[in-house]
Amino acid sequence: MTTLIENARVISPGEDRPGAAVWIDGAHIREVFSAGESRPRADRTVDAGGALVLPGFIDMHVHGAMGHDTCDGTVEAVRAIAEAKLREGVTSFLPTTLTLPEAQLAAALRAVADYRQASAHAKVPGIHLEGPFINPKQMGAQNPAHVRPLDFAEVQRLQAIAPVRVVTFAVELDGAADFARRLREAGIVPSCGHSAARYADLQAVKAAGVRNLTHYCNQMSPLHHREIGLVGAGLLDDDVTVEMICDKVHLCAEMIALAFKVKPIDRIALVTDAVQAAGLPDGEYRLGGLPVRVRDGVARLAANDALAGNTQGLHRALRHVREITGRPLAELVRTTALNQADVLGLPELGRVAPGYRADLAWLDAALEPVATWVDGEERWRR
Repeated sequence: MTTLIENARVISPGEDRPGAAVWIDGAHIREVFSAGESRPRADRTVDAGGALVLPGFIDMHVHGAMGHDTCDGTVEAVRAIAEAKLREGVTSFLPTTLTLPEAQLAAALRAVADYRQASAHAKVPGIHLEGPFINPKQMGAQNPAHVRPLDFAEVQRLQAIAPVRVVTFAVELDGAADFARRLREAGIVPSCGHSAARYADLQAVKAAGVRNLTHYCNQMSPLHHREIGLVGAGLLDDDVTVEMICDKVHLCAEMIALAFKVKPIDRIALVTDAVQAAGLPDGEYRLGGLPVRVRDGVARLAANDALAGNTQGLHRALRHVREITGRPLAELVRTTALNQADVLGLPELGRVAPGYRADLAWLDAALEPVATWVDGEERWRR
């Protein structure tokens, strides 16, 4: 079936086309028409009402939402998270695990595998394993009881259950270069996080394929004038992609401004690091079995006040970045989909252009989601 979305302001990397139309054939975009161009007949026509139509967002780091967590290990939890992500304009996301026993991780991956069999909401290309191979000195909101050495065999066992797309680990651990190389050979993105690595440690594993920093600046070695650490590496190395939680809590406005001033725009990927409390009011929650308190929308561990993920949606991150940087959406839209697609190897995602999947986020002028389309069908509307 063909669909023509009319009266849209199409914003795609490098393009801002008011009064445009998107012609969809099945699950793919067949053509995008500028204002004034003749349109073909379609089986149905949908009026976007002047909404901004962007590539559907891709969130590479999602623990939970609406009272559910990936590590609950149930398909109901994955489904609830996937439904919640649609309300942010997210069309694809990576359910993200925590530092937990392998049996619990395996249960989480089985639930994801079950959801992937009949995905009715946002799509799940695979899993992001955050831990358990991290530095105990950079725990953040992870559970120290379950930290363990690098073990590629464990990753293989989990990969046999459901696709693993990203593994976050500390690159200063013994055997990191070999571990990263084997991840790459298995089609998995090695990402450095929860790490006290020196700049030289990252350089030592870059040849093995480490080009990604998990939740940039948080739980990683800081910038210092005698050792620039991982934060300095993120700023200095143009070939490193940084995940950024732009909620103005995990990163202050000035750090967001600095990163966008220094980094190439194609090396920034906005993520939420959303947790169980996302989409819910302040209260008491859990993360990886640890008690969490949410006050004024900010999640922190009850035990030590460490930040415990994020409760804001990806659309809010885009709004913050636009306010802070003043850069046009035609540039910033790279950071919500195309860069993630490049990192994850998803060539049909990230643009509103012919040949791409018809995964679309409709937003109003305030960047609040209006509707979310996945594979050419509307799956959520405000």
